[in-house]
Amino acid sequence: MDAATLTYDTLRFGEFEDFPETSEPVWILGKQFNALTEKDDILSDITSRLWFTYRKNFQPIGGTGPTSDTGWGCMLRCGQMILAEALMRRHLTRDWRWVRGERKKEEYTSILNAFIDKKDSYYSIHQIAQMGVGEGKSIGQWYGPNTVAQVLKKLAVFDTWSRLAVHVAMDNTVVIEEIKRLCMPWLDFERGACAPREMNGCPEGACALVEDSSSVLWKPLVLLIPLRLGLSDINEAYIETLKQCFTMPQSLGVIGGKPNSAHYFIGFVGEELIYLDPHTTQCAVEPCESGQVQDDSYHCQHPPCRMHICELDPSIAAGFFCPTEDDFDDWCVHIRKLSSCRGGLPMFELVDSQPSHLINTEVLNLTPDFSDSDRLERFFDSEDEEFEILSL
Repeated sequence: MDAATLTYDTLRFGEFEDFPETSEPVWILGKQFNALTEKDDILSDITSRLWFTYRKNFQPIGGTGPTSDTGWGCMLRCGQMILAEALMRRHLTRDWRWVRGERKKEEYTSILNAFIDKKDSYYSIHQIAQMGVGEGKSIGQWYGPNTVAQVLKKLAVFDTWSRLAVHVAMDNTVVIEEIKRLCMPWLDFERGACAPREMNGCPEGACALVEDSSSVLWKPLVLLIPLRLGLSDINEAYIETLKQCFTMPQSLGVIGGKPNSAHYFIGFVGEELIYLDPHTTQCAVEPCESGQVQDDSYHCQHPPCRMHICELDPSIAAGFFCPTEDDFDDWCVHIRKLSSCRGGLPMFELVDSQPSHLINTEVLNLTPDFSDSDRLERFFDSEDEEFEILSL
């Protein structure tokens, strides 16, 4: 039976390789586990991640388009998973756990409803597929990691509940100043002292500061970094660096996989990557009138899939979540330490300000304004083959 047409019940009750009995540490999205003594904790943690797979019998995309994404939507589903993890961190924290049959928190239900396969859900397959048309992808066409990252950035603008600042770092370069402009747009970086801009004689945002100081001081950051770590195969010089990314508390994991077969990678044990696989077709789920969702099929309740890291396609996108400025500063410290260590090649460059060989920041409005998408497209090619290849 083709993996793309397996049903949920087939997966749930089929044969799966159990988690390995090993003394090597298991890392899942910034948390370390012991496979010998904490197997139940590992499986509970993995089951608590939202698992988005192919679906069928949903509303036609665009009114007359496909009613299933089987065979073409795997990267879109991986994009949903990495963003859902950010939303879970934003509203429920990293330690939240899903328990089958237990009454769910309102925040959890709101997050899940944002991904339901309906045209009016913020991050539905409908929204991602239609927004992808602006990135040069027709509905039903396979996406790469870079394309789905750009689409998620555009869609997040409309999610006023989560108020995320989504930044897609291009050219293998993360520019600290760009990110701080995005997450703190009310600060005037041109003065050099990061002073608040004044509006009607008062610092802009001062009124809102009284209501919700945390959200005003820093918009929670979702950082997506599309990378190409080799030509046809991953360059082994990047392997240790990639593994270290999963150990950071800010890690959202990695989307990538094999050619035309995407997976959501959430950790590693030894030389094996741990991932959630979207390649199973389930029926679309309709929420109840109360908004509650039958959610069993949105959580992977069998041992997770694993693959040797050398089998990874070199085209990936790594994700990180920084809910506060301190979290982002801590992430920068981690990255700089990682770059200075021997035994691995940095996957990307972290710089304080925009390098002269890249686009002038004054050309782009770095606040998350959807009206700027056309200007962004002139600079950022949406085809995933157009990465700068890092070399030794």
